[in-house]
Amino acid sequence: MSLAVLYSRALSGMQAPLVTVETHIANGLPSFTIVGLPETEVKESKDRVRAALQNAQFKIPAQRITINLAPADLPKESGRFDLPIALGILAATGQIPMEKLDQYEWAGELALTGELRPIHGALAMTYSASQSGRSFVLPQQNAAEAALVKEATIYAAHSLLQICAHLSGQKPLEIYDNPPTVNTKKGGSEYPDMQDVKGQIHAKRALEIAAAGTHSVLMIGPPGTGKSMLASCFPGILPPMTEAEALQSAAIQSLSQGHFNIANWKRRPYRSPHHTASGVALVGGGGHPRPGEISLAMHGVLFLDELAEFDRKVLEVLREPMESGHITISRAARQAEFPAQFQLVAAMNPCPCGYLGHYNGKCHCTPDQVARYRGKISGPLLDRIDIQIEVPAVLHEDLMQRHTTGEKSSAIRKRVNKAHQQQLSRQDKTNSKLTVKEIENFCALDSSCENLLKQAMSRLNLSARAYHRILKVARTIADLANAKDINNQHIAEAIQYRRLDKN
Repeated sequence: MSLAVLYSRALSGMQAPLVTVETHIANGLPSFTIVGLPETEVKESKDRVRAALQNAQFKIPAQRITINLAPADLPKESGRFDLPIALGILAATGQIPMEKLDQYEWAGELALTGELRPIHGALAMTYSASQSGRSFVLPQQNAAEAALVKEATIYAAHSLLQICAHLSGQKPLEIYDNPPTVNTKKGGSEYPDMQDVKGQIHAKRALEIAAAGTHSVLMIGPPGTGKSMLASCFPGILPPMTEAEALQSAAIQSLSQGHFNIANWKRRPYRSPHHTASGVALVGGGGHPRPGEISLAMHGVLFLDELAEFDRKVLEVLREPMESGHITISRAARQAEFPAQFQLVAAMNPCPCGYLGHYNGKCHCTPDQVARYRGKISGPLLDRIDIQIEVPAVLHEDLMQRHTTGEKSSAIRKRVNKAHQQQLSRQDKTNSKLTVKEIENFCALDSSCENLLKQAMSRLNLSARAYHRILKVARTIADLANAKDINNQHIAEAIQYRRLDKN
């Protein structure tokens, strides 16, 4: 009778709880049992492990093999436990030494040949392993992703045989030391340039304010006015990602995509789901909760084109995470929480036909039809969008200009970054995230500004939430102007971005 103990990691939302893999070999009829709440992928690992060991010329004991994945009340899914299960059998049967096994944590799916295949969630598991003080051994394809955790000690391998040679001392693996060589100086050059958008000065100004204060934006205009192009240019004027923001964004994408594409390191995500997307696709979920679009857009942009074509119930699920910055997904057996600090940019037509206000005069929609169409966006959701602007049709003369006169994204980004840094130094957060108490401290108004805002509140019938959002936007406008205090001009400009409110 022999017992071997190894360590691995499960995934529960953004967390990677420790899993102890216990392998017990006992006399009796040959059997291979896995216990500890394994899902189908884990139950199937016994066949992959058996074939991998045979093809690597190891012996499989004709005895009773029991694998316990502890804790027993934590669901175990995916093929990442193949590697620790195989090593546990080899250690329990004396084919590899046991002495150093507790110094490592292991994860990797085995091919039938004994090769290691990549796993998802490597970034979250590597971070947790580094906090425990143990080294992490994982497939070679996940090594560059795992190396983003600077304090981690990583060993990467192509096959089970390589790991066994390392443990037996025949050919030790080298610590993976290949930090990502990504050009972080390129800024937003990988996105379309604002200079290529002809006209739309008002919309560009609104997007600059939104970028500086991380405000949400809704653009309403006829087809072909450049709404989608403006949205695609928007990530290029955002401030550079910090190391912490980039790591958190990469960890979420690692959970969803198998492994993180290192070429996207420090590149703000831009997600644009189709309007047929379900609520689960947007906020996450499933039997094993996975992040949705709002989490995959972490510290980046979530662009919802044709906003009015989304199912109303789907849009309503955005209300809570827009306020809280996270989403909690509850299922009967488990609960998972994902961060959702995304910047919403949305676009929609002004009416069912799309041409209301267009200079061609093609629109024949009645006021009732327009009201019903815009009513697809609920008042509470619209109330949470900081900036709401109309994007009019561009005149033919402007479109036919050969030379563009607009500013480049790089010039706008410099102003945005300067205002962004002012906010961080003053209040350690962007203006859109200010609490009510902080608004009173950092968005104080003189009597003239108060009277102007009071008149707007009365005439436009604005809600208390809209009042606070006007103050936040005004504070951002003042920061872009390098003004210490908010004045009437800043308030007036902020008010004009609330024209579409419905109360």
